[in-house]
Amino acid sequence: MSNETKRDVFNDALAYAPVGREYDPVNDDEAGDLRSCLSARYAAALPDDMPVIPEAVGCMITKMKPICNSILASQYRDYGKDHRWIIDHYDTFARAWLLGVWRVEETGEIVKLEAEK
Repeated sequence: MSNETKRDVFNDALAYAPVGREYDPVNDDEAGDLRSCLSARYAAALPDDMPVIPEAVGCMITKMKPICNSILASQYRDYGKDHRWIIDHYDTFARAWLLGVWRVEETGEIVKLEAEK
């Protein structure tokens, strides 16, 4: 898994922007390949502002998401202090749940759930 973010791809695209001359991506064959390459990288890149959540909450998402498509308070009530974190940070929790990608608060590691088949 690449840890490339959308901002990384954007910055690479800026490096290709010509200086001091007209740029014609429609009639420039090399620009077309570059455009499709950068577009594919951008589509696959991680969000720039991915949620940062505690490791224990991430483990809970990793366990729960594959078996249910929503999470109810009763399903994570037994997680103690992690339950309190989820309530206090429900917007961050929801983004991590929906995106299926987050940064672990304690380690900085990026976790990305594999897409279901």
